[in-house]
Amino acid sequence: MATHKVVLQPSGLTLEAPTGALVAEAIQQAGLELAQPCGGQGRCGRCAVLVEGGARRRSSLRLSSEDVQAGYALACQTVIEGDLTITIPEQEKIERRMVTDKAAARIGLPFPYSSDLQGVHAFRLSLPEPNLQDNTDDLTRLSKGLALAGYSQVEVPLGLIRRMGETLRQSEWSPWVALELRSWSRPDGPPRLLDLRADPIEPLGLAIDIGTTTVSLHLVNLSSGEVIETAAEYNSQIAFGEDVISRIIYASKNDGLSSLTQRVHQTLAMLLERIQKRTGVGGDQILKAVVSGNTTMIHLFLGIPPAPIRVAPYIPTVNLPGLYLAGEIGLPINPQAVVDCLPGVASYVGSDISAGVLACDLATTDQLTLFIDVGTNGEIALGTRDWLVTCACSAGPAFEGAGVVDGMRATEGAIEEVWVNSTSYEPTYRVIGGGKPRGICGSGLISLLAELFVTGVIDRAGGVKLDLETRRVRQGEHGPEYVVAWGAETETGKDLVLTKVDVDNLLRAKAAIYAGFTVLASSVGVNLANVEQVLVGGSFGKYINVEKAVQIGLLPDLPWDRFHFLGNTSLQGTYMALLSLDQRQLLAQIARQMTYIELSADNNFYDAFTAAMFLPHTEIARFPSVAEVWERNGAQEPVASGGDPKS
Repeated sequence: MATHKVVLQPSGLTLEAPTGALVAEAIQQAGLELAQPCGGQGRCGRCAVLVEGGARRRSSLRLSSEDVQAGYALACQTVIEGDLTITIPEQEKIERRMVTDKAAARIGLPFPYSSDLQGVHAFRLSLPEPNLQDNTDDLTRLSKGLALAGYSQVEVPLGLIRRMGETLRQSEWSPWVALELRSWSRPDGPPRLLDLRADPIEPLGLAIDIGTTTVSLHLVNLSSGEVIETAAEYNSQIAFGEDVISRIIYASKNDGLSSLTQRVHQTLAMLLERIQKRTGVGGDQILKAVVSGNTTMIHLFLGIPPAPIRVAPYIPTVNLPGLYLAGEIGLPINPQAVVDCLPGVASYVGSDISAGVLACDLATTDQLTLFIDVGTNGEIALGTRDWLVTCACSAGPAFEGAGVVDGMRATEGAIEEVWVNSTSYEPTYRVIGGGKPRGICGSGLISLLAELFVTGVIDRAGGVKLDLETRRVRQGEHGPEYVVAWGAETETGKDLVLTKVDVDNLLRAKAAIYAGFTVLASSVGVNLANVEQVLVGGSFGKYINVEKAVQIGLLPDLPWDRFHFLGNTSLQGTYMALLSLDQRQLLAQIARQMTYIELSADNNFYDAFTAAMFLPHTEIARFPSVAEVWERNGAQEPVASGGDPKS
């Protein structure tokens, strides 16, 4: 097969690529960064590069005619057919989300704590010193000492035997030992030696939540239960897909699986390095880790192919991953540390929801509760302590800023809230960091969509009304649009807009979530009006404005005092499972108890989804508080696509 010379700018790297290779593959071969939030499906337009030379575009979706004329092409959809030069624009930077020491210190214990709850114990052991009359080998001497301390038949890993001789002599035969006394899966099993040192051992643990967007963790003192430090970082897998489906597709390509597994491990290594700089704690001092995440994230963390998750009948390789050693997985902590991947329920309801249900006490309450984790996957649980049903609806990444022309993640420069004047249609907005805006994040999009609806700028079908007396509405390159900020006001110098296409993507996202919990409720004969509390989990959830979310039909129209925004319930539940084997056992019981409903196999879901594709819903009577505001502002029924009023 013929090969061609590829020059990559501005790095100046040169490589050879075969005929038919994708430009994206050549860039990855060179080890350079390239954003592919849609997983290389050609849907997002974020991998646009300048191409000069022998290349063929398979698709130019998301590129304007001006972009194409200027030489831009989608790297994931452009085939190399000759020598060429590729110029890679500066890639989107993701600012770090650092959590301060003060924030970590505020995290309280979720229940009365004692160190014997979690199964790891560290103490100093005194051994008789060997002599010419006592030639007992080191391992036997240690085992006898442990037996005298009350721990018989202790399992000792080979890795610790290899450094045992040096450690015992350095400690002058009074070593510190750390034992795993029991685990949730084998409560009656023999103890296992986790660590052996001459210096004191303070047993530490990690609670890890691997989210599709963000990876978060707590570093925990297992003796006191105290959270020593907390850290969070965007999941660097985002470069290869912003939602689980995109990542599953990417994982199925060439060495995509190993790339995604490596990415999440790199993110965790970065967080651990950051924590070490703040606290002085080395990875080898961490003796236990508990991990939660949706089913796809856990598969990618463990290097398990996730392809079956998206293919009917949607059966994952594993829902109950179990226990592994850190050295086996490649997690940069003590190689003998136990890594407990929490149990999930089904392909699209993972351990993040099991942990969330544990954290919000849904499994112990008598109140009829609706639990929603608002994110790309949109997981939902409904029930009481006596019964639980669950489902997932693919909301997509629109509320994370993806699939929206000027959408962005919730970082500095993002518009996070918007108000629109009902007379002049002029917007007022708040920007994260207080500077000039660069885009609009999820909470800003919800706020903007609600304001445009209740002030009559868009109709119930999402159509932009181009006949309003304001220059904020106009016909743009992607159809009708509303200008949120003029170029003179923005950091980029370009107008920030919300287009009709953007509105449609947001409507699909909110419709999926609303349809999900309405179908879930109807499947068990529950009237949503009887729900006594609505618990909203997820890091994004705590930034949602209830009023705005109800106005667009994302949340049910219930009294506001029934809504509770809990933040990262997945991480909180994982922390609880780390601290207590009893809580870990309860979490396993929760996963077994939840009845999963596959919405793709439920004919009612499509009807409910279609009905929810209006603002706030086809049946506006379901949202009496919204109808009142809408009618007061003199809004009209849906207009034809393109924004022309109905006659």
